[in-house]
Amino acid sequence: MSKIDTRLNVSPVPPDEIFALNGAYAVDPHPQKVSLGVGVYRTDDGKPWPLPVVQKAEKELVVDDDLFRHEYTAIEGDVPFLRNCAGSDGKQGEEEAKARIGSVQTVAGTGANHLGALFLAHHMKPPTVWLSNPSWANHQTIWELAGVPRKTYPYYHAATRSFDFEGMMSSLESEAQEGDVVLLHACAHNPTGLDPNKEQWVAIADLCERKKLFPFFDSAYQGFASGSVEEDAWAVRYFFNNKPDMEMCVAQSFSKNFGLYGQRVGAFHYCTNRASTTLRDIVVNNLCHLIRGEFSMGPRVGCSIVKKVLTSEELTADWHQDLQVMSSRIKTMRKALYNELVRLQTPGTWEHIIQQNGMFSYTGLTPKQVYALKDKYHIYLLKSGRASISGLSQKNVAYVAQAIDDVIRNEN
Repeated sequence: MSKIDTRLNVSPVPPDEIFALNGAYAVDPHPQKVSLGVGVYRTDDGKPWPLPVVQKAEKELVVDDDLFRHEYTAIEGDVPFLRNCAGSDGKQGEEEAKARIGSVQTVAGTGANHLGALFLAHHMKPPTVWLSNPSWANHQTIWELAGVPRKTYPYYHAATRSFDFEGMMSSLESEAQEGDVVLLHACAHNPTGLDPNKEQWVAIADLCERKKLFPFFDSAYQGFASGSVEEDAWAVRYFFNNKPDMEMCVAQSFSKNFGLYGQRVGAFHYCTNRASTTLRDIVVNNLCHLIRGEFSMGPRVGCSIVKKVLTSEELTADWHQDLQVMSSRIKTMRKALYNELVRLQTPGTWEHIIQQNGMFSYTGLTPKQVYALKDKYHIYLLKSGRASISGLSQKNVAYVAQAIDDVIRNEN
């Protein structure tokens, strides 16, 4: 074999675990296969669920027959869409608050995270970004590509399968430096399904303010933790409203809460402190400079759907009802899996499954057990033990529980 003549200095990188797992599931012919890997909502029949409110919005858009529906938008994106992304908490001083928020449309939540990391790397040059351990795997990739050194703070206490609040606070208190970025999951933490309570969020905000750290919220699952978009925005709004002298940013995704996985709808919001509102337009200007050199403008169709819903009181109410349907089914499946494992007297403790929230459960299964589930039972989940609860159904939950019971007992 002849030597390749190239000036490239490249080496293979590991395949993305989630997409590789989903690919393996897709070609598995086993009739009882179960996908608990990819984070997408599925009905109890295991099928995608185009949200009824999205279907209504799509029909209204067809009737509107907007001649400009395929035209370019502004570089910052669809402006009316952006005005509705941040929402409102109904408090006084709303106009003053909005003057602090610079928003741009992005290519989903991933694009919002990437754009935010790139912007901060260029213009703030943080010494370090602190990621939770564990975190969404793509956080590591995004910040690596932005060239920002990465460290992790404890988040998951394996022995108790609970949120390690003390470990997180102790680590940031002793090691984080002024100007460091702290990446926080706004709700429904991926992959653990464990969130700080409100008292803990207050303490985290106090620490960030006192140590002059920069909070970077990733809001990928708003509405999936509690079923309420207002409740799931509590932490972000607390930081914004109660720490007005602290800058922060939010990466926002509509993939999960609108079921628009392939439409790539997202936004990035930079929040200035109350003394620096004149910087907002300059921030947006610089964000647009990065956007122009990368993708020029955000995708239009998906954001038109979201805008149609958020600008209609009737459709917004319908959307909130759809969120309740999805979050309630996920909670029901958590309880069903827990009940089956208890009924089987599966070794170990399983209360964490119903104590966690959102789409994912950090099951506590080991990589060896995960591989056994796939090889013997054709049940697919990440090697970390993260399971996408929406992949469970009334038809397969007993099968999954029996498989978990089997691999644990056989290992012991």
